[in-house]
Amino acid sequence: MKRLLTIILALTILLPVITMAVERLPKPEKLVLDNGLTVYFLKNPELPLVSFRMLIPGAGRAFEPQGFDGLASLTTSLLLKGTRTMSAEEIAEALDFMGARLSLSDAEEYAAVSGEALVEHLPRLLQITADCLTSPAFKEDEYKKELARKTDALKSLKDNPGAALRQYFRKAYFGSHPFGQLSSGTESSLKKMSLDEIKKFFASRFRPDTAIMAVVGDIDRDRLFGLLKETIGRWPKPNTAPPSLTIPPLPVPRGRKLILVDKPDATQSYFALGSPGFAVNDKISSAASLMNTLWGGRFTSWLNNELRIKRGLTYGASSSFQSWKDGGLFMASSYTKNDQIGQMLDITFDLLKKAREKGFSQEEAESARNYLLGQFPQTLETNGSKAGAYLRVVFYGLGFDYYDRYLNEITTVQAADLKKAALRLLPEKDFVLVVVGKADEVRKILSKYGQFQEKKITDPDF
Repeated sequence: MKRLLTIILALTILLPVITMAVERLPKPEKLVLDNGLTVYFLKNPELPLVSFRMLIPGAGRAFEPQGFDGLASLTTSLLLKGTRTMSAEEIAEALDFMGARLSLSDAEEYAAVSGEALVEHLPRLLQITADCLTSPAFKEDEYKKELARKTDALKSLKDNPGAALRQYFRKAYFGSHPFGQLSSGTESSLKKMSLDEIKKFFASRFRPDTAIMAVVGDIDRDRLFGLLKETIGRWPKPNTAPPSLTIPPLPVPRGRKLILVDKPDATQSYFALGSPGFAVNDKISSAASLMNTLWGGRFTSWLNNELRIKRGLTYGASSSFQSWKDGGLFMASSYTKNDQIGQMLDITFDLLKKAREKGFSQEEAESARNYLLGQFPQTLETNGSKAGAYLRVVFYGLGFDYYDRYLNEITTVQAADLKKAALRLLPEKDFVLVVVGKADEVRKILSKYGQFQEKKITDPDF
């Protein structure tokens, strides 16, 4: 009986690893169209669906002209608001009729396109996608609608302190660095925005020879290649050289940068604490993922356990890492009643110190390992997630065996490695701290952490 229990326990621990081996990312085929667009393809006949993803490097918000926050976002929004052959309503109706999905969005380093349809509707979906990318109408009336929508959303955002916090934090942390450009836009940027700026950004930044695409689903290679040549393959390659994709080094805080945003009607205070993280291809990635899982990355993390479960100070507290090609960001955040923000920050700083000085137990390391291994299979479960994973490993130069290597590293990381990650990545003296709350109630409480620069949430911009 004792031996049977031992075997069951061993299988419980190994099951996530076995599952992972089944769910690993298969190597795709590579296709290159005449216009320079590189496509990665995997046939998956399990369901009669096809998903695709596309990244357009250099078309993200980090490449907006300084002070034109929201330009990339407005550009991607307008690409679905009419072409020379279809109105915005006709595009929406066609997608609805097919039960298909098509979206465009902006990130820091690139613009992204995402689509999915039944295989029988893929030709039409690719035609619409190509039309949006090759002949957007950029109509004045649609531009005014999108600008008005974005302006209204910005007003609503400032009424929500939790949402506003992230915008204030990004501006405080990144400043004038390109990563400080906000997808939401700002009052100042939206006032000086113009349709001409959008047209110029599109013309200079959206091009097939720098784009990468991934297609996963129930379609043969030759048929897909023919469809792509007749649709997205007609996206013309510009005669000019591609624009620079260089992004300056990310800022590194020196000392404490403290910002208090006064929202006079706030009954709660929201905080965000940030410091440098790590680049996507940094070898510390696995240890950092495990360490953050324990410190603030799951419901039973140190941070949430202390702030929510034990003390009832909040309904949620978390931390995360965000990584890019050349660097990253660590951020912890939560919220509580105005008069309890000091207690919350004290606990947060104590937990950071505890992780740096004492680290984590081997039992905790095993718990985090099983948690991440158990969560991982669903990240590559769908056609769309596989397509997204292909673009991630290509864009960041990780290699198609990246997920295998990552998972193998997860299984070998020890408690000592987690402490090393905490020492490097969890802030001690150099960080940015932003608090949004009622200044009259929290100013004195916060004074023990240093001199806060104060802003009013009613003032323009962030």
